[in-house]
Amino acid sequence: MANAILRIERPANEPVFSYAPGTPEREAIKAALKDMSETTIEIPLIIGGKEVRTGKTGKCVMPHKHGHVLATYHMAGEEEVRAAIQAALKAKEEWENTPWEHRMFTFKKAAELLAGPWRATLNAATMLGQSKTVFQAEIDSACELADFFRFNSYYAYEIFTEQPASTRDAFNRNEYRPLEGFIFAVTPFNFTSIAGNLASCPALMGNTVVWKPASSAVFSAYYIMQLYKAAGLPDGVINFVPGPGSLVGDIVLASPDLAGVHFTGSTETFQNIWATVGANIRRYKSYPRLVGETGGKDFVFAHASADIQALAVALVRGAFEYQGQKCSAASRAYIPASIWPKLKSAMLDMLAEIKMGDVRDFTNFMGAVIDKAAFDRIKSYIDYAKASPEAEIIFGGTCDDSEGYFVQPTVILTTNPHFKTMQEEIFGPVLTVYVYEDKDFEETLRLCDTTSPYGLTGSIFAQDRYAIVKAEKALRHAAGNFYINDKPTGAVVGQQPFGGARASGTNDKAGSKLNLLRWVSPRTIKETFNPPVDYRYPHMLEA
Repeated sequence: MANAILRIERPANEPVFSYAPGTPEREAIKAALKDMSETTIEIPLIIGGKEVRTGKTGKCVMPHKHGHVLATYHMAGEEEVRAAIQAALKAKEEWENTPWEHRMFTFKKAAELLAGPWRATLNAATMLGQSKTVFQAEIDSACELADFFRFNSYYAYEIFTEQPASTRDAFNRNEYRPLEGFIFAVTPFNFTSIAGNLASCPALMGNTVVWKPASSAVFSAYYIMQLYKAAGLPDGVINFVPGPGSLVGDIVLASPDLAGVHFTGSTETFQNIWATVGANIRRYKSYPRLVGETGGKDFVFAHASADIQALAVALVRGAFEYQGQKCSAASRAYIPASIWPKLKSAMLDMLAEIKMGDVRDFTNFMGAVIDKAAFDRIKSYIDYAKASPEAEIIFGGTCDDSEGYFVQPTVILTTNPHFKTMQEEIFGPVLTVYVYEDKDFEETLRLCDTTSPYGLTGSIFAQDRYAIVKAEKALRHAAGNFYINDKPTGAVVGQQPFGGARASGTNDKAGSKLNLLRWVSPRTIKETFNPPVDYRYPHMLEA
């Protein structure tokens, strides 16, 4: 009988490999890229541990070379979605009764496999299927996903050790039960680590999951499922059902056994999920937990005292790394007139050097945007700016989808702080700059706070400490992740828990204990050692 009381040490973040010439990791990823590029695979649904092929298929292509098919994947229909729900419910009792440390060991093993023999596989799949450079893939599909597995295990341990006070006569304890029913995980294309975390985080806490990955990221998601299998995750704990969002979602959200939704994606989609759950509320066995991280219109706000070179680097990296397809990407900037000429020159010099193309060429800073729909949407914003008398494109503006979905890094200068591209999420390599008069610093802070409905990330650049204090206070609700003299992207698990409020989501902070708490339902148990045997209280006695 196991009777050890475990002590789990706080993990360290997974080191980021450099992939510099001559390094073993560079050789390994080059080999993996070559192998995957030369092979076309078939991706089934995985329901209750079994591979399911429906015959209704889609294709996984390279965004930077969209004629190249990486895989054919099968899509779920109504029958398969219902089967996935039943598989999750069937696996639930045994999984939730599995000792927590064994659930934890499963994901700790996944972390070690990912950091070792699976590293090149997940990185290559992310590079080819989502057009990420090797560095962007490394910090995402290797390091951040391994960090999620390790840190979530540690946070679970912290939760389980948090117990109420007891007395001499009674002992009190909290049992952290998984939710009743199943969890619906809906994951985005842009981060492999988010896809892995949204499914695994509730599972770690004893829940079972129906997972619908983004259609444009089925390729890397399938390899995550293979990683889970290699780590020993039991059948049915996570069920993999690619398919049309409306079909899968309608069936899942109508199930009386829906216990929660773990979502990252568009604000509109999450709001539709919320509305549907509200409309169905009387049919559920319990109130579903809704956890969502959605859009952003993330800002960089500069003060006249800002370090111009550091600000220029932050804007270029923050706006254009991974083609601006990060919910945290810098997409609007407020720049004081006194430093704009020098900043503009520094930015344009950097942008002129940037290479864009096939991510297998490691000299490229940017790849392609994810698909045709994204390309067309981003291009429409650029065309709008080209036609507007309130805007000037000072760099970029070229779009070409002949071979891949390439959008040149684009900088728009506007005279209108409420210009369309200052307010609406574009999710592409487009940065809009508004230049303000230095004397209007505080007024422009208020403008920044109220311009967008979102509240995800933002940053202030200043050397003046009083300016930093004013900005931090004025922009308190404008960003759930706020950066001082840094770009608004790059949150690290265990260091900067990630999430925002307003239209950006429920701010349940992925990469923290706060998120894990959403997937448990505590039960408090009191055991009285010496219960009373007389109903009367002392005050009832006669004097």
